[in-house]
Amino acid sequence: MGSELLERARELRSTIDASGAEAAAAGDTALPQAMVDACFEAGLYATLSPRAVGGAELPIDECLDVFAEVAYADGSAGWALMAGATAACFFGAYCTDSFTDEMFAGGVVPVVAGQFAPNGTAVPDGDGFRLTGAYSFGSGLAHADWVGGGAFTAPPEGEQAEFRLMVVPRSDAEVLGNWDVLGLRATASYDYRIDAHVPAHATFEFFSPTRHRGGPIYDLGVIILTEIGHMGWTIGVVRRAIDEAVAIARGRARMAAPSVIAEDPRFRHEFAMAVSRFQAAETWCRQAFSRAEQAAEAGSGRDPVLATHVKQSATLLTQEGMALIRSLYEWCGTEALRDGPLQRCFRDIHAGSQHVLVGDRNPQEYADLLLSDPPSD
Repeated sequence: MGSELLERARELRSTIDASGAEAAAAGDTALPQAMVDACFEAGLYATLSPRAVGGAELPIDECLDVFAEVAYADGSAGWALMAGATAACFFGAYCTDSFTDEMFAGGVVPVVAGQFAPNGTAVPDGDGFRLTGAYSFGSGLAHADWVGGGAFTAPPEGEQAEFRLMVVPRSDAEVLGNWDVLGLRATASYDYRIDAHVPAHATFEFFSPTRHRGGPIYDLGVIILTEIGHMGWTIGVVRRAIDEAVAIARGRARMAAPSVIAEDPRFRHEFAMAVSRFQAAETWCRQAFSRAEQAAEAGSGRDPVLATHVKQSATLLTQEGMALIRSLYEWCGTEALRDGPLQRCFRDIHAGSQHVLVGDRNPQEYADLLLSDPPSD
């Protein structure tokens, strides 16, 4: 199935590329509906969801490849896809049949959007909760069937609050807009509010959710599953930037230069070293995911050491990718300054690098791991 989904994504490359360029030129804040429909009909939004609800449930390495392929075609399309596919997989894996029979009706993985930071409050209300919250970065919200949010519960006195993720039909979310940004402009990552009743079966506990279906990969938890999409996206955007810059470097000379950029010894050295650093980071990232996946299959899905390696390798991959694209942007001069794929990659990688999942907390956790006392024999 993995190779089949990857092939479908490749077949859509030119369509996604053209639609992404059209949206960028028009200054649109949402992807064309026809492009979203094409990705949906190709099954790409099902990449990460359990097979039991209609998903592909691909191994991590194959998920990375599918997400990378779409992001290569267009950064906004890739971001919206990986965000929607990841959010859907949470509820497909961690909710009971009484809810997934509704959300995944007919074995179809829906488009899901939402910010899952605990920006809401969930007050017990009958058979569920009254969710009230204001959220940002609802990537893909313009096309979503369901919208989610994170919340701390408001339990009776003496009981412990829980951090739960919740999802409601799109009609229960008030879209506020407010997406005027440097990069990822067409992701429809709008602000929104939710004030609605949410049945308890449409929620799950964030830190240690119960896996109701799907394989051991879902024991890795919300954060590591989310990192899969983010890293696939980063790989795709950087690969596109490399290919665009190579084409420019082979055919363009900087002002007063004796030859094209590709023949400049300084460029050749800097380019080779930057690409090598990125490829090394990608190798570590894939290895970290592989080790975490193997641990999950062996029954140790929530290994904090392996999770720390995944998160730090993701941060390194993002930083090396951003540095590489920045260097390519500078070398390609006014050709990169003009609107086009390389400029979009430059803007998108800088936007994506602001996400908390690749932020400063990961190096701090990794430093804690490296500086901790070795285990006693």
